[in-house]
Order: sequence, then C-alpha cells, then structure tokens
Amino acid sequence: MTTGGYAGTGSFGTDSFWGAQPTAHRTRFALATAPEAERVELCLVGADGRQRTVDLARTGTGDGGYVRWETTVPDVRAGQLYGYRVHGPWEPARGLRFNPSKILQDPRALAVSGRNEWGQEMHAYRFGDPAAMDTSDSLGHSMLCVVVDHGEYDWEGDAPPRTPYNETVIYEAHLRGLTQLHPEVPEALRGTYAGAAHPAVVRHLAELGVTALELMPVHQFVNDGSLREKGLVNYWGYNTIGFFAPHSFYSSLGDRGQQIYEFKELVKAYHRAGIEVILDVVYNHTAEGNHLGPQLSFRGIDNAAYYHLVPGDEFHYTDYTGTGNSLNVGNPLALSLVIDSLRYWVTEMHVDGFRFDLATVLAREEGDVDMVSPFFELVAKDPVLSRVKLIAEPWDIGPGGYQVGNFPARWTAWNGRFRDCVRDFWRGEPGTLRELAMRITGSADLYQDDGRRPSASINFVTAHDGFTLRDLVSYNDKHNEANGEDNRDGESMNRSWNCGAEGPTDDPGVLELRARQQRNLLLTLVLAQGVPMISHGDELGRTQGGNNNAYCQDNGTTWIDWERADTELLDFTKRLVRLRADHPVFRRRRFFDGCAVDPADGDTLPDIVWLDADGTAMGPEDWDKDWARSLAAFLNGNAVPGTGRHGSGGDSDFLVILNAAANDVEYRIPGADFPSKWSTVLTTCAHHLVGETTAAGEDFVVPARSAVVLEAVARR
Repeated sequence: MTTGGYAGTGSFGTDSFWGAQPTAHRTRFALATAPEAERVELCLVGADGRQRTVDLARTGTGDGGYVRWETTVPDVRAGQLYGYRVHGPWEPARGLRFNPSKILQDPRALAVSGRNEWGQEMHAYRFGDPAAMDTSDSLGHSMLCVVVDHGEYDWEGDAPPRTPYNETVIYEAHLRGLTQLHPEVPEALRGTYAGAAHPAVVRHLAELGVTALELMPVHQFVNDGSLREKGLVNYWGYNTIGFFAPHSFYSSLGDRGQQIYEFKELVKAYHRAGIEVILDVVYNHTAEGNHLGPQLSFRGIDNAAYYHLVPGDEFHYTDYTGTGNSLNVGNPLALSLVIDSLRYWVTEMHVDGFRFDLATVLAREEGDVDMVSPFFELVAKDPVLSRVKLIAEPWDIGPGGYQVGNFPARWTAWNGRFRDCVRDFWRGEPGTLRELAMRITGSADLYQDDGRRPSASINFVTAHDGFTLRDLVSYNDKHNEANGEDNRDGESMNRSWNCGAEGPTDDPGVLELRARQQRNLLLTLVLAQGVPMISHGDELGRTQGGNNNAYCQDNGTTWIDWERADTELLDFTKRLVRLRADHPVFRRRRFFDGCAVDPADGDTLPDIVWLDADGTAMGPEDWDKDWARSLAAFLNGNAVPGTGRHGSGGDSDFLVILNAAANDVEYRIPGADFPSKWSTVLTTCAHHLVGETTAAGEDFVVPARSAVVLEAVARR
C-alpha cells in the first residue's frame, strides 16, 4: 500500500498509481482521461486561493482507450490543495464536455476540502442554453482535493471481527443523526466520526447485541443546489462525488486529511467491541446529475466512460437511478475506479463490508441486467473483496431492475418481500400466512435454488427510506410537507396502520396497541431465519413525525432523541436480540427441510412443524384461508448443532406463536412426541406471563395482536 495515491486494478506496471502520491520531497500525480482530451493542467491552490499550474505529460493508454497523464512536482507535500483542468472539445452532442474553466476533482482523491457554491461558475454550460459552453472560472467556488500521506497510523493490532452471517445483527445508522442529540457525547464531537466512536455510543450498540454497524453514506458527497435554495440539505448523503474520500463534514478535526485519521479511529473503536463496520456505498450514480447538472469531476474528464449515455443521443444521460445519471461500470475506467475504491476501504480503512445502493445498476451491460457482468466476476475473484460482507439493494428503476433473489451466490441482499409481508401480516391483511411462513424461514423460494443459505436474506421491517418503526404503527399516511414538495415525494403505499388515530394521541388504548405492535414487528424480524437489520433509533421509539422521505432533514426530525428514549422498548429489544444470540435454532445455517431429524434415535419430529390451533399439524387447506390471522411454529432444537440448555446436543425446542387477529386465539399445546412442558420466555403483550409454564394438552391463550415464545423445559 502506498502512502498517498492508490495502486489498483487499472494501474500500468507494478509501481503505477492513480491520484496523488507524496514522498519526502515531491508528489507524483496521475489522471486518466478520455482519448479526446488534449491537455491536462494540475492546479495547486495556495492558502490565498491562487493557483499554480503544472502540465501533465501524456504517458500511455489503457483498456477501453483511456489516456494516462502524469507529472511529478517537487516540494509538494501532504495537505496541499489541488484539482485539474482538462482541455478538449466541447461537443455535448457527442458526449464530450471538456471545459478547462472548471476545476475538477480528482476521481482518486483520498480527501476533499471546502464546499461547493452553486451557481453559473459550477456549470460547464450557460444557463438557458445547455449546448453552449460557459467560460466562468469555478476556482474559489468548488471543493478541492487534498494530497494525503497516510503515514504510519497505529492500528494497535486491529483485526476484523469476521462475524459469520448467521450470527450477524445489523444496525443501520446515519453517522450524524446517531449522536447529534446524544447527551454523553461532547457537543464538539456530535455528528462526527469521533462522536459515533464515543464510548457511550459504542456501549449502547454492544449492549443492544448488534454485531455490525452499517453506516449510511460516508463517501464524500455534496448538497444539491435545488435543496439549498429551499433551505434544505442532502442529509442522507446518496450524492457521492469522492469514492475514496471520507466525507469531510463529519470530521471534528479538520478537512486536510484529518477526516481519514478520525474515520480509522471509529473503525478501531467498534472492532474493539467486536462490532463490524459496513459502509452503505453509492456506486450507481454521482452528484453531477443529468445534462443540466454541475461539472465537478467525472463529466469533464471522461464523460462517456464514467456514465451511461443515451445511445444515439449522447447529449443526454440514461437514468436507471432517478438521480439524473448512472455510473457505467461496464467501462474499464469506471470499473477499475469502483473495484479500487472497494479495496481501498478494506485494506487501508479496515471496513468489513458494503451495502450497495441500487445495486442492479452495477449489473447493467449496455442497459441489460447481467449478473455475470465483469464487476461481479472481479469481486468474486478478488482475494480481498471476496472475504468481506457484500449486501445488495437488489433493485433500480430501470427495466428489469427488481432483482431480489437473483444476485450471485457470494452476495446477500435486502429482502423487500420480507418487509412487505411482515408489515401486511401485523396490520391484519388477509391471505398472508403462506408467504409469511416462507419469509420468516429464510425465503427459500428466493435463495435456495442456487445453493445459498438463509443468511442470504437481509431481513428488515424499516430502514432509512420510509417510516421509522414507531411511525409505521402511528400513521396511515405520509406527512412530508417539510420537504418542500407539497407532500408529493415519498412512497404512498407504506403498508402501515396507525392503530386507530393518525399521529400523536393521548388515547391510552391506542398508545398501548402501538407499543405492542412495535414489539410484534421487532420479534418477527429478530427471530426470523436470515440476517436481521434494525434501523437506528427503532429500539428507542424514534419518530420522524410521519415523514417517510426525510432525506433532506438535518434536524430534530431525523436525529435520535436519546433523552426521550422508550426504555421499555429498548429493554425488550435487548432481551430479544439476546434470545437470538443464545439459541442457534433462530439463526440456522441451512433451510428447513421438513424431514424427521433423527428417527433412529427416537426423534421423529421434523425440524419445523406448523401448528393449527387444535395442536395438530397444519394441512394444505389451512394456508390460504383469508380469515386466518395467526401462525404457530414448533422449532426442533435437535436439528441444529451446538449444546442446548439441558446439556444435550442441539438447542432447546421452541414454540413461536404470532397472532395478528383482533381477538384472542386459543392454542392447544401439542402432545404425543412433542415436549410435555413449556415456559414462556418472551411475550409482546403481558409481561407477567414470562416465566409461567404450560403443559402438553393444555389450552394456551395468545392475546389479540401479540406474539409469544415458549421454550421446552422438559425432555421429550
């Protein structure tokens, strides 16, 4: 690993690099451009904002026809600000948008400083005439790159936790919103990498029992000019402009490379607690938008290589993402950028995996979805990337974009069908039992055929995009007026139920039902086969006031209000996650097969039995009854390896009963080969039932809209 520029898959020779590479007395610079580029100027910007320019020499060509430019500048050291001006034809109709008036960010920059000031200077075309070139200078209005020397950072023996997928519990969080209101985090550190690494925050996640922190985008991103005009910001960060650079505004120490040190400290702090760090990455588009967007980097360097352009109409961009452009990883230049970025974050920054936003874009070859595209082949063969967690958001908005269950075998994926089905079941929709059974047992219909395991399914009920858990049970409709789009933005079909009143209420019955519904949803999520993902603050009762698209709200709408935490819900969530951790029957490595576990040794029961209310096994006719709102499953502890509480091989046996009906349901505890005695270990309704016992043949009442977990306390 070099100390500055990153040597990666697109390099020429063993000592080649991209970006800026400082040594003791000089810095080397290298940039790849389109073959039509005629001249490249390196702009070294001083403290007074003035530039000194150095021409780069054209030194070679690479796969796909791109050109390599290099120079070495003496007496340039770490901390130096720089950018590029790329000369060439301005022919937007051919996809060529060179404009040397615009200072461009190095695609391989390891750190970025300053901020963008939106206006004519940041756009390569003249406002009102998109085909005409604008010649106003963007210097002084744009962010600049920073020469970085990683130096000898002391990782203090840091090692990746490498938690197996089936033992993983993911906590999705926004780095700023996680700590902006945390009373134990010093004010100067709130909303920063250092704040997220504060012992109080790490302790909360460790005590909660999560094993992986999934951070929403921390690659360098920019705010949209349109949002700034409304007094809003791009809070979520899905607007990347620097795929190697940690977002500078999350640093408490500065933006001249200090953000790298601070991010490393965060990773090290979580690894010490046994918690992995996963990054939500946005390799599907960039912050440059469509043909009316700003000229920040890629567009002015090699527009046709980095982006999908409309075939036959290269003036415009193909948009599979809803953001104005789509990154073209089918091109070798863009592909090497993405692969090198991923490797950099693993090898240099020690992250443990990635969640790929709109990952279907990465599979598009000339517009079509191809799951054996070069990107997936390179990742599968890479000795670094093939060992980390790879999570797909398996859709985009293009044709054939919904790809749940279709990603390569090494990958896991967000399971949107799990989310939709579990929401529907608990709000009382008819005809959900058959699909619910499939979803909570790992979604074998989606993942089993190609040899994958239940852990291929990343299960979730809520995420950053949509209602919080509390809002899911408090609102029937979205309330996004604060976003400035007259409530038109955001999903209208939320599969939510307000429990009888829209939004805030003092009705004790409604409040009790909402609390119970939150516990029902969490229990179903955490105890289902697969990998559960909890959205930040859901364990504390976080609300966004009904806003289901809070991407632009950097305020109390999105920040966790730690001082108003629902402590009862937090305690329940901790017990729930602990139950999963203690019992491998809830985190099996393989799908259920419905076969007798060990008939030769006397265990004639299958690994799972679906039970009717009378204690007998459900028949084919029971699955599709529209009036049915409850489901019970016997989980055979002998079907999993390990040691159960009774010292025998396997785990304890469990009965899990989910009742979404508006009435109590009476279940007959099964007899015959089943355990003879059971104890209630968890319930979402009446706390006093925990610890109470029931026996085979007895009737057990499951209250309306509640769930219960029973553990066998007597041998079969």
